Amino acid sequence: MIIDVWSDVVCPWCFIGKRRLEKALANIPLDVRSGIEVRHRAFQLQPDLQVTTPTSALLAQKYQLDIEQVHAMQANVCSIADGEGLCYELDNTLSGNTADAHRLLAWAKELGKEDILLEAMYSGYFEESKPLFSHEDLLAIVSEAGLDIAAAKAILDSEKFADQVKADAQLAGQLGASGVPFFVVDMKYGISGAQPLEVFEATIAQALAEV
Repeated sequence: MIIDVWSDVVCPWCFIGKRRLEKALANIPLDVRSGIEVRHRAFQLQPDLQVTTPTSALLAQKYQLDIEQVHAMQANVCSIADGEGLCYELDNTLSGNTADAHRLLAWAKELGKEDILLEAMYSGYFEESKPLFSHEDLLAIVSEAGLDIAAAKAILDSEKFADQVKADAQLAGQLGASGVPFFVVDMKYGISGAQPLEVFEATIAQALAEV
């Protein structure tokens, strides 16, 4: 079984959804779980964003809110994240283009280290307010994840995996995804958003029953 997960590394609900999926999988017997592959797929929430800007200001402009309303919205997300064992710090996060971050995740997948790097990106961004946009930002995360900095720099200095990032976004559109997180089990069963744990468990059980 393959579970494709479309997400963006700056999407707070994506980290929450990742945790809920992991909890659902942890409840499956080990011999069955060993046959399930979780595969990251790239999705950019702001693909045209070319500058780095405070997330609170971006959200205020996007949703026509004042800063106090944005902070209240972020506090609600932090509370939900806390319920999943995550400690979000959203007040000082920045937003920017995440194409390079997704290219590095594609590179890490080839090394069998995709989840290690994705976890480092999520934790660094949401729990420590670390940016993920410049090459310097990303190489710092690569180092923290214990991956080869020189090899990562070579990827960043090239256009490698750029087509794959675009292809993932196009496939998401073809499957009807307009936002993330978006989960697809064996290209048959979709879960849109960070749904409750029970939704993940039921969907995976249904797919396993057909294997």
